[in-house]
Amino acid sequence: MDDPAVRTVGLRKAYGRTTVLDGVDLEVAAGTVFALLGPNGAGKTTVVRILATLLPPSGGTAEVLGRDVVADPGAVRAGISLTGQFAAVDELLTAEENLLMMGRLWHLGRAERRRRADELLALLDLTGDARRRVKAFSGGMRRKVDLAMSLVGRPRVLFLDEPTTGLDPRSRQAVWDVVRSLGVTVFLTTQYLEEADRLADRIAVLDAGRVVAAGTAAELKRRVGTEQVELVLDEPVDRALAVLGGAVLRSDAARRTVRVATDGSAGDLRRVLAGLAAGGVGVATVALHRPTLDDVFLGLTGGTREPAGAAR
Repeated sequence: MDDPAVRTVGLRKAYGRTTVLDGVDLEVAAGTVFALLGPNGAGKTTVVRILATLLPPSGGTAEVLGRDVVADPGAVRAGISLTGQFAAVDELLTAEENLLMMGRLWHLGRAERRRRADELLALLDLTGDARRRVKAFSGGMRRKVDLAMSLVGRPRVLFLDEPTTGLDPRSRQAVWDVVRSLGVTVFLTTQYLEEADRLADRIAVLDAGRVVAAGTAAELKRRVGTEQVELVLDEPVDRALAVLGGAVLRSDAARRTVRVATDGSAGDLRRVLAGLAAGGVGVATVALHRPTLDDVFLGLTGGTREPAGAAR
């Protein structure tokens, strides 16, 4: 089996008495898309900054492309690229000029940087806008230019830290299309559950500095059951919570709904409804749902989800 493109063992980061990462173990196979999922403050960006040699760890080990990020940072940097949460492009330059500038920074010859710029403009569907100044671009187009700049040096591992934060759905979809077409190892951090579901070959869920689950999207969904039933109640949810206890996966007091794990059988559903009826809880409507990454996220990260934004 090929060596992993990224590996961390017992990775720790602390600032004084504040522990940000508490023994993080990760392994990313070469050529795959890996998503690190977690709420604000979980430590996602800290992991990326350590792997990109921008931040020293407090303990444990981290390797990228077989090189230790502390012992051999130069070799790590030669094989990676990082796209942060906000597009780092020169708005006074055109898209083409931004790529040519990056080519010079990579010490590419004139012909090679021109060829590489043309390739990337075509890949990201920017050829028609190549000579427009970036300041006139939409957020999604700026992000595409930013991605193109990250690819000029032909990285073997691309770190994408919250790459679609703040983008509208159409722009987000455009970025997803690009990521799927790259053909390099991608290490993605995100809070957008659909993003992880659509893009990632494997996902790790990080919460309070620890990996609380890892696997494919399908494997993680199976952790919360094969089916769920959502009940809209005729009254406040408090009594239903008392009756159902630990079987409740989620509840919404404002909507008067509770979601309960079930095996999907009619008998199991009758059991849930009979228990509520015996407890004097009226049910208005019943709907069956397949578990989503949203359910995984809520179940594994303390039952709360913060709005999408910058994570640390």
